[in-house]
Amino acid sequence: MTTRLDGQTAIVTGAARGIGLGIARRVARDGCRVVAWDRDAAALASCQADLDPALAQVVDVTDLDAVERAIAAAVKAHGRIDILINNAGVNGPTLPTWEYPPEAWHRVLAVDLTGVFYCCRAVVPHMRANRYGRIVNIASIAGKDGNPNNSAYSAAKAGVIALTKSLANELADSGITVNALAPAITETDLLKEMTPEFIEGRRRRIPMGRFCTVEEIANMTAWVASPECSFTTGFTFDISGGRATY
Repeated sequence: MTTRLDGQTAIVTGAARGIGLGIARRVARDGCRVVAWDRDAAALASCQADLDPALAQVVDVTDLDAVERAIAAAVKAHGRIDILINNAGVNGPTLPTWEYPPEAWHRVLAVDLTGVFYCCRAVVPHMRANRYGRIVNIASIAGKDGNPNNSAYSAAKAGVIALTKSLANELADSGITVNALAPAITETDLLKEMTPEFIEGRRRRIPMGRFCTVEEIANMTAWVASPECSFTTGFTFDISGGRATY
């Protein structure tokens, strides 16, 4: 029995835990060869028995040279990269903007926005040569609404949404689609970086009254990354439980 991603190869960043691991498992179930990236070597090693990726690579997405080397190794191992899922991210502290540590600002922007740029920059020439590709960027509802006391994360995710639109227009006639997902807060390890008051405030803003699940994000990602999503590019799909206003 064939599935919709049979024979395709997908890079999933931040694949060792949480949303990234859920996405990697789902696209693997749909027949994908998964190239799992994470900067945490121990976490990446511990998830392999459950995920069984085609290739596991320790990669820091804030290091362009490391990203380029990893993509070259993945292409050498599997012949082509059909899908890039930019999921790696950090939340950073929850503080008012005027108290936000500059070093935390730079760290969040480096991982959540510059890392997405680096991965796209490195993989797009390969996809253009093949005249096919699917890029899915995991943004956040914070990038649309702007979460208070979460300025760096909100700014970075807004940048991911804008980058998605810009790159999608550049690649519209190339056979490559570029889309984003904007989940509300999800039950993952990122919650450990947030205060209970911040978490409860975000929950109250969701009309459905609950947080998103990893499985819900993984299911939508698998469809957006598939050949079935063929005439939508530059779009941000909401997974917000009714919170989204645009």
